[in-house]
Amino acid sequence: MLDNYRPADLAPARRSNTDTTQTIAELLARAERPTFSVEFFPPKTDEGARVLHEAIEKLEPWNPDFVSVTYGANGSLRDRTLAAVRDMVASTKLRVVGHLTCTGQSVDELKSVIDAYGDLGVHHILAVRGDMPGGPRQPWEPHPQGLKNATELVELVKSRGDYCVGVGAFPNIHPGSTPEQDVRVLHDKQDAGAEFAITQLFFRPSAYYDLIDRMRADGCTLPVIAGMMPVTAISQLDKFAELSGVPLPASVTERLMAVANDPLAVRATGAQICAELASDLLERGAPGLQFFTRNRSAATREILAILLARRPW
Repeated sequence: MLDNYRPADLAPARRSNTDTTQTIAELLARAERPTFSVEFFPPKTDEGARVLHEAIEKLEPWNPDFVSVTYGANGSLRDRTLAAVRDMVASTKLRVVGHLTCTGQSVDELKSVIDAYGDLGVHHILAVRGDMPGGPRQPWEPHPQGLKNATELVELVKSRGDYCVGVGAFPNIHPGSTPEQDVRVLHDKQDAGAEFAITQLFFRPSAYYDLIDRMRADGCTLPVIAGMMPVTAISQLDKFAELSGVPLPASVTERLMAVANDPLAVRATGAQICAELASDLLERGAPGLQFFTRNRSAATREILAILLARRPW
């Protein structure tokens, strides 16, 4: 029960000495090395909080450049997100990014959340439109007293204080959009004040490179961090196709199905596939990687170990 959720009581002790004085935009502009970041979601129970804090504790020694906490497509997890962000700020010195969506919320509600982030000392916000409760293919409808799109959300965040704002990007075209329209929207977000982007899940490196080519041809200069998550179970294949917006490449599904009867082999193969994608992206200049962790740490640590064995990071 949420009423019994006391995450501050479960948070690990403060231990990190990470320097968070630079913004993510400054880190990316510095370009001394690619960034590494992880995304968590707010837990619903005390047990979920323990799982989350265990993941943080195991990933923190890997020195992520930032961690982010999701918000829920229509703001449904707003209080839980703020609680999780509060505890990460209190229990670590990691650079924390709060998510924010404009689906199902009035402008006044959005202002309240933005200001709450600022009061917590969080000055990075990932501003995304969000999907309707029925998912990304359900037609989107603005709140009667809300905003029309993520560009307006970026403008609102920037108007409330000195926030470094990130936005979402779609290597696989956003449902109902076109390649040209997706890039135009990204350019509009940049003009509104966005300083970096993080992609949705994808499995074809060419999808990322094509997106960057379209952006640069349009004059959009946002640095784009590649978002990724390994398949760890065969049952995830359909869900991952839904999340990425297109079917997984045959080369991916065939490798996974070849070991479908061995859960450990599926996990190892999924990590290897993700590491290969990450390595390709880094070799060709991707400025950073973000791992969608599902509040677990093992798969991300396995992939990082593979990458670090191939090249210093």
